[in-house]
Amino acid sequence: MTALTLSTAAAPGLRADAIVIGVAKGAKGPVVAPGAEAVDKAYDGSLAGVLETLGASGAEGEVTKLPAPSGFKAPLVVAVGLGPEPEKDSSFDAEALRRAAGTAARALNGSKKAAFALPLTDAADAGAVAEGALLGAYSFDAYKENAKDPKKAKAPLAEVALLGGKPRDRAYKAAVERALAVAEELNRARDLVNTPPNDLYPEAFAAVVQAAGKEHGIKVQVLDDKALVKGGYGGILGVGGGSEAKPRLVKLSYTSSKAKKHLALVGKGITYDSGGISLKPAGHNETMKCDMSGAAAVFAAVVAVARLGLEVNVTGWLALAENMPSGSAVRPGDVLRMYSGKTVEVLNTDAEGRLVLADALWAASEEKPDAIVDVATLTGAMMLALGSRTFGIMANDDAFRSAVHEAAEEVGEPAWPMPLPEHLRKGMDSPTADIANMGERMGGGLVAGLFLREFVGEGITWAHLDIAGPAFNEGGPFGYTPKGGTGTAVRTLVRLAELTASGDLG
Repeated sequence: MTALTLSTAAAPGLRADAIVIGVAKGAKGPVVAPGAEAVDKAYDGSLAGVLETLGASGAEGEVTKLPAPSGFKAPLVVAVGLGPEPEKDSSFDAEALRRAAGTAARALNGSKKAAFALPLTDAADAGAVAEGALLGAYSFDAYKENAKDPKKAKAPLAEVALLGGKPRDRAYKAAVERALAVAEELNRARDLVNTPPNDLYPEAFAAVVQAAGKEHGIKVQVLDDKALVKGGYGGILGVGGGSEAKPRLVKLSYTSSKAKKHLALVGKGITYDSGGISLKPAGHNETMKCDMSGAAAVFAAVVAVARLGLEVNVTGWLALAENMPSGSAVRPGDVLRMYSGKTVEVLNTDAEGRLVLADALWAASEEKPDAIVDVATLTGAMMLALGSRTFGIMANDDAFRSAVHEAAEEVGEPAWPMPLPEHLRKGMDSPTADIANMGERMGGGLVAGLFLREFVGEGITWAHLDIAGPAFNEGGPFGYTPKGGTGTAVRTLVRLAELTASGDLG
């Protein structure tokens, strides 16, 4: 993981491979952002003009490299676009800083140390830059033969020094420590999502969680297939029945002696989704190792909460199964008896995520938490509705849905509130069972949310995050987001835990 320090050093005298500065898009051309005054002075105040000559505009995601001025110990200046220049008496928002820092970190792969001289008006800005840099420096090279050979592969940026930081200021230190904990755990989630399914199956995933629990003082309970049979977890068993890799239900419990609230998090953990008997068509299987992104996000969030020592009780439930076709797989037309006692007619075995979540939601409900939030790569319909970078939020309480949306936007995770139209519930009526796992085709993402609502305990506030779009980036990297697993929803969940701890979330 990239090392991170707060530094009061002046840019000219700092030994580093590069100095990172910000440039904004002004009305008349690029504008050098605060934090880069020493660099601009070394260019006799003409840095903006030099950048413009080199084609820089200050647009978000833009990177311009130029030789450092005479007298600097770093040989390179990296100017990264921050987007539009803020209005007078305003500053850059946190997300602009995160993305710029992430873009710069990606551009500096192979470098040992970079000094970031981006605008820092307060501790929150320092946290945003730190988080962006740590997330941007991520790479997943575990399966590449040349990854450890510096002559053949570029390692991620090894060290980031935040210039303008205040190492002795408690607020700055806390902001950077928070960024470090959240970014490291989010990157752990990315690693899990990127791990191929022949190595990350339910039992292996559970082992990773147990090791982390031991390291961070989190109680971990694993229900194996025999325990699931004994407990009557029909949804998880049905989905996992077709695979030789048996399913698991993993419970993580973080407790604080000062906690007044209990937040439960539930994650879909389909370690590989073939679609089962309702086999996915060609071209839709290749990235299905990412179907456990919800469980990875929940796991990472609980560990981050433990590392931050938040004064809230947080329980994580990971519903882990591999959805495969075989002679023992659940069939379209089968009826499953869920952990709640309800029966479900399975009309499509590729609508499996809601089945494993249903069991985990009911198990979470039995503990009567103050709120439950589930996270899942649940429906292609949500991708059609919101695209590949935004996740949908549904809830049984409008105020809670709004609070979750605000938390997501605050941490820089694009999200959008979605309804749960009551008229769509009728489409899941079954002549054979209590409910079917499919309903109307139109509004499929909302239908899935309505199905899950059936398995939330009475009187418990609940929200559902459908992260099918942003969980796995099949395009090129941008900002602090890499190609592959993104770790989306981790930061939202951590922020919800913080708000719950402070009493600002219900």
